[in-house]
Amino acid sequence: MHNVGAAGLTFWSPNVNIFRDPRWGRGQETPGEDPLLSAQYGVAYVRALQQRDDGDSTRLKVAACCKHYTAYDLDHWKGFDRFTFDAQVSQQDLDDTYQPPFKSCVVDGNVASVMCSYNQVNGKPTCGNPELLNGVIRGQWKLNGYIVSDCDSVQVLFDDQHYTKTPEEAAALAVNSGLDLDCGSFLIQHVEAASNLGLINETSINRAISNNFATMMRLGFFDGNPKQDHLYGNLGPKDVCTDENRHLAREAARQGIVLLKNDLRNSLPLSPSSLKSLAVIGPNANDTTFNMIGNYAGVPCGYTTPLKGLAALVPTVVYHPGCSNVACEEIPDIKQAREIASSADAIVLFMGSSQSIEAEGLDRVNITLPGQQEYLITQVAESSNGRPLILVVMSGGGMDIQFAQQHPNISAILWAGFPGEAGGAAIADIIFGFHNPSGLLPMTWYPQSYSEKVNMTDMNMRPNSKSGYPGRTYRFYTGPTIYPFGHGLSYSGFKHRLVESLPTVMLLDIEEGHPCRSSGCKSIEAVGSACKNSVFAVPLAVENLGDLEGSHTVLVFSRPPRVHNAPRKQLVGFQKVNLRPKEEEVLVFDIDVCRDLSVVDELGSRKVALGKHVLLVGSLKHYFYVTV
Repeated sequence: MHNVGAAGLTFWSPNVNIFRDPRWGRGQETPGEDPLLSAQYGVAYVRALQQRDDGDSTRLKVAACCKHYTAYDLDHWKGFDRFTFDAQVSQQDLDDTYQPPFKSCVVDGNVASVMCSYNQVNGKPTCGNPELLNGVIRGQWKLNGYIVSDCDSVQVLFDDQHYTKTPEEAAALAVNSGLDLDCGSFLIQHVEAASNLGLINETSINRAISNNFATMMRLGFFDGNPKQDHLYGNLGPKDVCTDENRHLAREAARQGIVLLKNDLRNSLPLSPSSLKSLAVIGPNANDTTFNMIGNYAGVPCGYTTPLKGLAALVPTVVYHPGCSNVACEEIPDIKQAREIASSADAIVLFMGSSQSIEAEGLDRVNITLPGQQEYLITQVAESSNGRPLILVVMSGGGMDIQFAQQHPNISAILWAGFPGEAGGAAIADIIFGFHNPSGLLPMTWYPQSYSEKVNMTDMNMRPNSKSGYPGRTYRFYTGPTIYPFGHGLSYSGFKHRLVESLPTVMLLDIEEGHPCRSSGCKSIEAVGSACKNSVFAVPLAVENLGDLEGSHTVLVFSRPPRVHNAPRKQLVGFQKVNLRPKEEEVLVFDIDVCRDLSVVDELGSRKVALGKHVLLVGSLKHYFYVTV
């Protein structure tokens, strides 16, 4: 029942916080900056962990946990710390951006647990906020499970935030607010005394115990010998590092790699049969400290560095680390790096960051490449003599690599994130065309000026023209970008085509006496009779124009009327399709006006904006009106 002593059956994952700021060290754990994407990722993640193969929905395979609730996306930045940070969040931003992934985890994914975060939200610690815990998670969303604190966060609200006068009051506040389990010893030490003082009501204690034991029951802890009576009781170490699982690690890395640039010469893919020599340069090329694993990962079954992955495909590979380490404070021998580059048939540079630069407890100050990496790249590029030069960036967050984007000698750029144990093999698969890249950026890549202008502590999503604040994420940001959300190239071209005409007017039926029948309304509530018969289909043909088989993710965006300070555009649907060369397939998106095209108003209520809407798919645009 305890994974051969390596873990329990409750996994405090996924992290569904919004990747609001590129400097956040834990952004690498999240699915990105978009609420819809994060919500659907969270639901899929939870179902994959929890749902059993026998279809018994009352029981759990393992118990997932969506974290960190809520508005948590700052660890340690310029003296601000997650233990004491008070996130000032408007109701509109809370319900429009920060809460949707958690709501979907509970309502759609039926997650077994939600973890409250260290920080305060509008002056109240999240783990001691009855409105957020009892009111929202349990009252509105109807959580079927337990609420757990981030580790020692109840102690943090007393010791660091000084929110209560006594530890007993802190313990009582957390339990009475809806907390069921403390990751730490604070409640164990102080709950009994708090109860004796009459600070905790018995109903809260019974609730916490019931929720914890109910989860254990759903996991099968009281069902006898797991090897005899449990569906998964005979799983063991032999089931971890199977060929199937190792292939999955490689395939996941392949699908996550994003081709950011591939110049007019189409430098990628390289041909392994025509290359005799390859220069591999950079501090992330032969990392043996498991940097590609990222954070919060188990013991890898193996570890294929980029150098190892490329060396398996090319007769001669010459390696140079370039920098002493990823921080790249010095370049020991730039002359040798240039010589290696000048004599090879192609060059691959492996740069970026590591857990020593961005991680839990460590936010970045700048979003440029660390140290002298830019200098190393440009020096090698100047020595490339027109040969293909591929830059591979490994990082959790976006980087300002505008110099490389515009450099004529840098023919291609890949973002690999932290691609896991098979990352080196997956990168080689992409570079040599054994896999057609299909990854898209889940977050905006900003210029360095963004980090110089915008305080990480500013939680506002929407821009402010008076103060010059540019806003955050593709939904609201008004400034320049290095690469936009959803950017990603392929070795194939893909064409979108509407199969049939779409409605130009959507009429919402409102009841007699509705105030909007007699006066001009900018929006109406996205509930009730108005939302009946408000769905229309968008049949979209997708054709692979290239000569290679490839996958393509179709992103459907909506641009609503400019009411309630609505997003500039927002993702309303996405589907991925794999196509053979010249093959075409029709995808159907069912667009629900109330669910998909609504916006959140200033008070946190979801509204359907009346007026002209636009659907956007690649270069396609469809204009239509929503009226009553």
